[in-house]
Amino acid sequence: MKNRIILLATLLVSAIMILPSCKKEEDKTYANILVTHASPNAPGVDLLVDAKVVNTAALNFPNNTGYLAVESGTRNIKVNASGTTTTVINADLTFEKDKNYSIFAVDSLSKISAIVLTDDLTAPASGKAHVRFVHLSPNAPAVDVAVASSGAVVFGNKSFKEYTAFTPLDAGSYNLDVRVAGTTTVALTLPTITLEAGKIYTVYAKGFLGGTGAQALGAEIIVNK
Repeated sequence: MKNRIILLATLLVSAIMILPSCKKEEDKTYANILVTHASPNAPGVDLLVDAKVVNTAALNFPNNTGYLAVESGTRNIKVNASGTTTTVINADLTFEKDKNYSIFAVDSLSKISAIVLTDDLTAPASGKAHVRFVHLSPNAPAVDVAVASSGAVVFGNKSFKEYTAFTPLDAGSYNLDVRVAGTTTVALTLPTITLEAGKIYTVYAKGFLGGTGAQALGAEIIVNK
């Protein structure tokens, strides 16, 4: 009987010690971050949140992590050359509960920095998609994004590091040109983009004007939702 009482008391103490720990985990709140490697000549990188590597393989240009859950509040974000302790971006960023963010590592390696955008993932209206444009080609001039067939400007006069809000567009397929802002001079013809109803996209200009191979001027599409 005495042994049973001792065992019961031990279990009770253990439960009391564990409960606060469980409660603490349940009380945590989270935000979501999507990190994109948009520096054309930077090597593959690791993403560290509060000094912990969160990607399982090197993040290479122009890829992204998809959304990752991080504890809300102020977090230390580092971008390191993959497999090393060489930090190319080091920033303390504040993330609000239940909000979504995109972090872009941008510019050439010697001037690499981060752009942080808040992502409004509100569902589009029926038959619509939402699209945002971000200019991330370091040496390209200000641009317009226009419908190739009509010349109608969808996103106007955006310079390097500038971006638009998510904009509703009819679902469907689009042939778009990236033009020198205010002119009909085509800097880049985008492959046909198909926008699905209800989806949310980011289109960003990547690479260098005059670049070759993987670093050539181009565009990348992220499906945010």
